[in-house]
Amino acid sequence: MTITITAFHRSPDGGRGLARDTRVRWALEEVGQPYEVRGVTFAALKEPAHLALNPFGQIPTYEEGGLVLFESGAIVLHIAERHTGLLPEESDARARAIAWMFAAVNSVEPPILELETAKFADGDKPWGADRMPLVRERVRTRLKQFAAHLGERPWLDGDFSAGDLMMVSVLLRVKSSGLLNDFPNLTAYVARAEARPAYKRAYDAQHAFNTR
Repeated sequence: MTITITAFHRSPDGGRGLARDTRVRWALEEVGQPYEVRGVTFAALKEPAHLALNPFGQIPTYEEGGLVLFESGAIVLHIAERHTGLLPEESDARARAIAWMFAAVNSVEPPILELETAKFADGDKPWGADRMPLVRERVRTRLKQFAAHLGERPWLDGDFSAGDLMMVSVLLRVKSSGLLNDFPNLTAYVARAEARPAYKRAYDAQHAFNTR
């Protein structure tokens, strides 16, 4: 059965790999599964056809036969559970990898998204300048906590896993802010992931889709 995912017809990031469909592309590349991409406009996100796939009008979605999924973390978890290569076989290590997937989207990503909102949506507000240092400090706190845990390990728990994939996908969103530069081990961690052939294929595919 053909896997089809949705992505922005033209991503706000201009094809820099920051849109959440890149996480799904990356997971599929890691496990060697082919897929097709259906582009959707911002207007189409709110139309009944897309809302039947994602009731919140977002991307990505995942279709395979009769299965329809939304939320990038849930999609990546499904891919990792169905195909070998992204989750350890040992049950405790597998559980830890899944826990890190949740940590990426529940503990680390929210302050990063708040930073993006403060910069792009609220930056011109009268209180925007006062808010920014507080938001940046929330991100810095999470990065400091994560950097302390990661230490000098190449990956979170043994080999590269879906936990690393989701965590790096989140950290990439804060890379341009310069906050990662204060944590050399996190900078190296992200660079290792970006050097993976599967990531490069996913990035190139997302970039090509947005510049066609």
